[in-house]
Amino acid sequence: MTATLEHANLTVADPDATAAWMGEVFGWAVRWSGPAKDGGYTVHVGGKGDYLALYRPATPPHAGDISYGILGGLNHVGVVVPDLDATEARVKAMGFVPNNHADYEPGHRFYFLDSDGIEFEVVHYDD
Repeated sequence: MTATLEHANLTVADPDATAAWMGEVFGWAVRWSGPAKDGGYTVHVGGKGDYLALYRPATPPHAGDISYGILGGLNHVGVVVPDLDATEARVKAMGFVPNNHADYEPGHRFYFLDSDGIEFEVVHYDD
């Protein structure tokens, strides 16, 4: 049996706003929202079998350093999409700036930072 990733939990400033842009860009839906750990608030957004938990603590979160130099930091979230060009157009429509485009075996990708500074890698694999 192979394990699968069910969810990851990210701290964001506004879980509802983040879930809204994820719905527009990736076609994801809100699965659940409500009270969370230590008086916070969480929105689960994604598909049937996997999702991202978007957590806002009771005390407003603050931005940190770039995570690539922090032990245990979240470096980026990778999302596989069926149409890279259409997804990039939606990313731009939400006001985010795609960067670091690359073709590699076996597919194509680009990255962007969301309004919380979380980096997303968007990938399309060749069939």
